[in-house]
Amino acid sequence: MSLQLLSDFSLRPHNTFGFDARARHAMHIDSADAAAALATDARIANMPQLVLGGGSNVVLTRDFDGVALIVGMRGKRVNGEDDEAWLVEAGAGENWHDFVAWTLAHGMPGLENLALIPGTVGAAPIQNIGAYGLEMGERFERLSAVELETGARAEFDRAACAFGYRDSFFKRAGRGRFMITSVTFRLPKAWTPRADYADVARALDGAATPDAQAIFDAVVAVRRAKLPDWTVLGNAGSFFKNPVVSAQAFEALKQREPGVVSYPQAGGQVKLAAGWLIDQCGWKGRGIGGAAVHDRQALVLVNRGGATGAQVLELAEAIRRDVLARFDVELEMEPVRV
Repeated sequence: MSLQLLSDFSLRPHNTFGFDARARHAMHIDSADAAAALATDARIANMPQLVLGGGSNVVLTRDFDGVALIVGMRGKRVNGEDDEAWLVEAGAGENWHDFVAWTLAHGMPGLENLALIPGTVGAAPIQNIGAYGLEMGERFERLSAVELETGARAEFDRAACAFGYRDSFFKRAGRGRFMITSVTFRLPKAWTPRADYADVARALDGAATPDAQAIFDAVVAVRRAKLPDWTVLGNAGSFFKNPVVSAQAFEALKQREPGVVSYPQAGGQVKLAAGWLIDQCGWKGRGIGGAAVHDRQALVLVNRGGATGAQVLELAEAIRRDVLARFDVELEMEPVRV
């Protein structure tokens, strides 16, 4: 299989921050066969490789002196069912939000809380995306991938993916080793709504038993009201993870900061609202060069125009230092630095 090798390739349309970085080379990969063929392509032998889907979770700090692999596998289908659930498969290059909408249009709820999250289906397991009381890992069945170095095909179940909070095997030991080609989800037939988050509940306007489409619409409305559209104002969504601390550390913090926003977790731990911590440090609306903290949501860093990845990281580090100094809490960034 011969793939077209592009040169001096602009990555600006392929990262949601809109950084004007370029790749030495690029290839569009639209099938598992094409992904497997990369391992024996002499033109890119020993060349650094960067897998890009929607580019919604990367900070490009400079031009990439290698080959950017643009994930383009398409297709959505029901790939089996049992008494409890439908198995729904999608190509890794499918737009995530469009896929969620498609599942609802075909009468298969379960992903509606994850509406309007930017990026592709293939990126969802890497980040274990989550929002409004649901993590993707809860609906995950398996994924197919290709090992880039060997071209070998592999299947990963939930255990092999080692999902954590905004984390997975693919962000740690598997980072850069695999290209995900398709993902299969298990969507429950005995569906129950998850509408406990205050913002979503308000958007539902007191509906006692909302259906999945109503929750989808509410989540879309909330996200559009709170978060900037990356096509207008470049961003990567939530830039920092919400830190999780021990019950003891939380009690000590609450003594100093009675208004701290928190969410109890299993095992006695407590999740803190990173946006609240950042806002309390006075960063909302402030910036460095073209990089800034969004004026409505302190958890989102934005490109106000002409920002570089280095400026975004400089801003992130300044925020991290201030939060650590005031609250003794470490913030960890969500996007991957390239």
